[in-house]
Amino acid sequence: RAIGKDLEPMPGKVWRTGANEATVFAVDKDVKVEGQPLKAGKYGLFTINNGDNWTIIFNKTWNQWGAFNYKEADDALRVNVKGGKAPAFSERMTFKVSNDGTVTLLWGDKTFSFHVE
Repeated sequence: RAIGKDLEPMPGKVWRTGANEATVFAVDKDVKVEGQPLKAGKYGLFTINNGDNWTIIFNKTWNQWGAFNYKEADDALRVNVKGGKAPAFSERMTFKVSNDGTVTLLWGDKTFSFHVE
Protein backbone atom coordinates (compact mmCIF):
# COMPACT_ATOMS: atom_id res chain seq x y z
CA ARG A 1 0.00 0.00 0.00
CA ALA A 2 1.31 3.44 -0.89
CA ILE A 3 1.31 6.29 1.62
CA GLY A 4 -0.72 9.20 0.25
CA LYS A 5 -2.58 6.92 -2.15
CA ASP A 6 -3.84 3.89 -0.21
CA LEU A 7 -2.85 5.09 3.27
CA GLU A 8 -3.02 8.44 5.01
CA PRO A 9 -1.90 11.15 4.82
CA MET A 10 -3.89 11.97 1.73
CA PRO A 11 -2.79 15.17 -0.01
CA GLY A 12 -4.76 18.21 1.15
CA LYS A 13 -6.73 16.30 3.83
CA VAL A 14 -6.53 16.64 7.62
CA TRP A 15 -4.71 13.63 9.09
CA ARG A 16 -4.63 12.61 12.75
CA THR A 17 -0.88 12.04 12.30
CA GLY A 18 -1.04 8.47 13.50
CA ALA A 19 -3.49 5.61 13.60
CA ASN A 20 -6.66 5.18 15.60
CA GLU A 21 -6.73 7.85 18.35
CA ALA A 22 -5.22 11.22 17.54
CA THR A 23 -1.58 11.60 18.54
CA VAL A 24 -1.31 13.74 21.67
CA PHE A 25 1.21 16.58 21.87
CA ALA A 26 1.62 17.78 25.47
CA VAL A 27 3.70 20.59 26.95
CA ASP A 28 3.84 21.48 30.65
CA LYS A 29 4.68 25.14 30.08
CA ASP A 30 4.01 27.76 27.43
CA VAL A 31 6.22 27.23 24.38
CA LYS A 32 6.78 28.57 20.89
CA VAL A 33 6.33 26.35 17.87
CA GLU A 34 8.05 27.72 14.80
CA GLY A 35 8.13 31.04 16.67
CA GLN A 36 4.37 31.07 17.38
CA PRO A 37 3.03 30.86 20.97
CA LEU A 38 1.34 27.69 22.24
CA LYS A 39 -0.06 27.55 25.79
CA ALA A 40 0.80 24.70 28.14
CA GLY A 41 -1.59 21.78 27.75
CA LYS A 42 -2.53 18.73 25.71
CA TYR A 43 -3.33 18.95 22.02
CA GLY A 44 -4.38 16.59 19.27
CA LEU A 45 -1.62 16.65 16.65
CA PHE A 46 -3.03 16.86 13.15
CA THR A 47 -1.31 17.60 9.86
CA ILE A 48 -2.12 18.36 6.25
CA ASN A 49 0.25 17.20 3.53
CA ASN A 50 0.39 20.00 0.98
CA GLY A 51 3.10 18.41 -1.17
CA ASP A 52 6.39 20.15 -0.40
CA ASN A 53 4.84 21.88 2.62
CA TRP A 54 2.97 20.56 5.65
CA THR A 55 0.50 22.31 7.93
CA ILE A 56 1.05 21.27 11.55
CA ILE A 57 -2.11 21.62 13.67
CA PHE A 58 -2.39 21.67 17.46
CA ASN A 59 -6.07 21.06 18.23
CA LYS A 60 -7.60 21.71 21.67
CA THR A 61 -9.59 18.47 21.49
CA TRP A 62 -6.78 16.03 22.17
CA ASN A 63 -8.87 13.00 23.15
CA GLN A 64 -10.54 12.01 19.89
CA TRP A 65 -10.67 9.06 17.54
CA GLY A 66 -9.12 9.72 14.17
CA ALA A 67 -10.03 12.94 12.40
CA PHE A 68 -13.73 12.12 12.13
CA ASN A 69 -14.75 14.72 14.74
CA TYR A 70 -11.94 17.18 14.03
CA LYS A 71 -13.12 20.79 14.10
CA GLU A 72 -10.94 23.56 12.72
CA ALA A 73 -12.60 25.96 15.18
CA ASP A 74 -10.83 24.05 17.99
CA ASP A 75 -7.34 24.65 16.56
CA ALA A 76 -5.05 26.36 19.06
CA LEU A 77 -2.25 26.81 16.52
CA ARG A 78 -1.38 26.08 12.89
CA VAL A 79 2.12 26.41 11.47
CA ASN A 80 3.49 25.62 8.03
CA VAL A 81 6.79 23.81 7.54
CA LYS A 82 8.75 22.42 4.64
CA GLY A 83 8.49 18.69 4.04
CA GLY A 84 10.71 16.43 2.07
CA LYS A 85 11.84 12.96 1.19
CA ALA A 86 13.08 10.94 4.15
CA PRO A 87 16.76 9.87 4.08
CA ALA A 88 15.64 6.23 4.38
CA PHE A 89 12.29 4.46 4.12
CA SER A 90 10.58 4.16 7.52
CA GLU A 91 8.18 1.20 7.73
CA ARG A 92 6.81 2.47 11.06
CA MET A 93 5.78 6.05 11.66
CA THR A 94 8.49 7.51 13.87
CA PHE A 95 8.80 10.75 15.83
CA LYS A 96 12.28 11.94 16.77
CA VAL A 97 12.72 14.72 19.31
CA SER A 98 16.16 16.28 19.57
CA ASN A 99 17.62 18.17 22.53
CA ASP A 100 17.42 21.43 20.56
CA GLY A 101 13.60 21.11 20.35
CA THR A 102 13.30 19.83 16.80
CA VAL A 103 10.46 17.34 16.34
CA THR A 104 10.78 15.22 13.19
CA LEU A 105 8.24 12.82 11.73
CA LEU A 106 9.38 10.02 9.45
CA TRP A 107 6.99 7.69 7.65
CA GLY A 108 7.54 5.83 4.45
CA ASP A 109 9.55 8.19 2.28
CA LYS A 110 8.00 11.33 3.87
CA THR A 111 9.44 13.61 6.53
CA PHE A 112 8.89 17.01 8.09
CA SER A 113 10.21 18.81 11.17
CA PHE A 114 9.07 21.61 13.41
CA HIS A 115 10.90 23.46 16.15
CA VAL A 116 9.69 23.89 19.75
CA GLU A 117 11.31 26.33 22.16
